Amino acid sequence: MAEGEMRMLVGMDAKRIVRNRTGLGSYSRTLVRELLSCATDFSFRLYTPTPGDDDLRGQIKEGERCCFVYPGKLWPIVGKWQWRQQGIVDDLRRDGVQLFHGLTGELPVGLRKAGIKSVVTIHDLIFLRHPEYYHPWDVKIYKWKFHRTCREADRIIAISECTKRDIMELGGVEADKIEVVYQGFAQRYHGKVSPEQQEDTRRRYHLPGRYVLNVGTVEERKNVLLAVKALALLPKEVSLVVVGKETKYTAKVRQYADEYGLSSRVHLLHGIDDTDLHTIYSCAEVFAYPSRYEGFGIPIIEAIGCGLPVVACTGSCLEEAGGPGSLYVGPDDVEALADAIRRSLKGAAGREERIDRSSRYIQRFMETGTAAKVAEVYRRLIAP
Repeated sequence: MAEGEMRMLVGMDAKRIVRNRTGLGSYSRTLVRELLSCATDFSFRLYTPTPGDDDLRGQIKEGERCCFVYPGKLWPIVGKWQWRQQGIVDDLRRDGVQLFHGLTGELPVGLRKAGIKSVVTIHDLIFLRHPEYYHPWDVKIYKWKFHRTCREADRIIAISECTKRDIMELGGVEADKIEVVYQGFAQRYHGKVSPEQQEDTRRRYHLPGRYVLNVGTVEERKNVLLAVKALALLPKEVSLVVVGKETKYTAKVRQYADEYGLSSRVHLLHGIDDTDLHTIYSCAEVFAYPSRYEGFGIPIIEAIGCGLPVVACTGSCLEEAGGPGSLYVGPDDVEALADAIRRSLKGAAGREERIDRSSRYIQRFMETGTAAKVAEVYRRLIAP
C-alpha cells in the first residue's frame, strides 16, 4: 500500500465472532484473521451488540486496522435485535464505513439508502430445503430475512456451488450477483500430532483403540444415528466417537445404542477445544459424515487435512467438499455406509491412495485463498 493512501473501511456483523465456537463463528474469525494478513488495503470494524466470550473475542487481534464496536444504550428486551436489524446503520455511517459484510446470512435494513455497499455470505438454505428440522415460526423469520437480504445486498457470497444453486432457485437471484468463495480451511488441522500428545488425549478422553470419528452438532439433520447403526456391521474392536453439542436427538442416539448393545462402542464428547480436537481427528481411522444436508461441510476438510479417509452422504454439497477421493452413500443406506467404512479402515485396499487424492483436492480450500477472493469482491464494489 502506497504511503499516504487511505485504507478502505469495511464493517462486519461480529455477533457470531464473539459468541459461536464452531460453524458460523469459526468461519467469521478465520476470515477476519486472514483478511488482516493478506488484505492490507483494508481496515475493519467489527460490530457486535455485546463483547461476548473473552476467549473468542481474543482470537481477533485488535489494533490500528481492526477493532470491535459496540452500540450505545439499547432498548430493553428488543434492543440488541433492533440494533442489528436497523440501528447499526447509523453507527456505520458515523464511522465512515464504505462496505458492510454480513458474515452469517443477513444484512441490516437501510444500507442502500445510506449509500453503504454490502456483501452477504450465505452458508446454506436448509430452513427452506428441510423446514421439518425447524420450528415453523423460525422458518418464517429466516425466510423473510433471506428474501430481504437478497434484495439489499450488492453482492452475495455462497460458500459452495450447492448453496449458489439454492439461492438462485429459492431466492430468484440472478447468477451474476452470486460469487462462490469456499470456506477457508484452518491450517491448524493440517500436520502431524506427536505420539505423546495422542497418548495424552486418548487417556484424558478415554478414547478407544480404533474408532470412526464424527464431528458436528448431534441433531437429527446430521443423521449420526446412521453411523451408530452401521457400527453393528463393523468389527467389534471398532468404535464410534462423536464430538459435538448435544440436542434432544442425542437421547435417540443413546437409546438405540443401548437397545442394540452398542453403548460401549459409542462415545459422545462435547466442549472440546481446538487443540484436543485436532488430536482426536489424528487418532481416528475414518471420518464419517452422514448428514442429510449441508451448506458445505467443513469437518470433512478438517478430517482430510488430518490424514483421514472420509465417508459421507449424497444429497447436498458433501461431494463438493470431499472431492473424488472420498466415498459417498445414501443417507438411509446402513449397509452401504458400513461397507464404505470397512473399505476405509487401516489396511484396506486403496485407502492410502484415496487419502492422498483427497489431500491434494483440499488445497483449493486453504484459508488465505478464501480471504484473497473475498477482498477482491470488496475491491470491485468500493474501489475508486
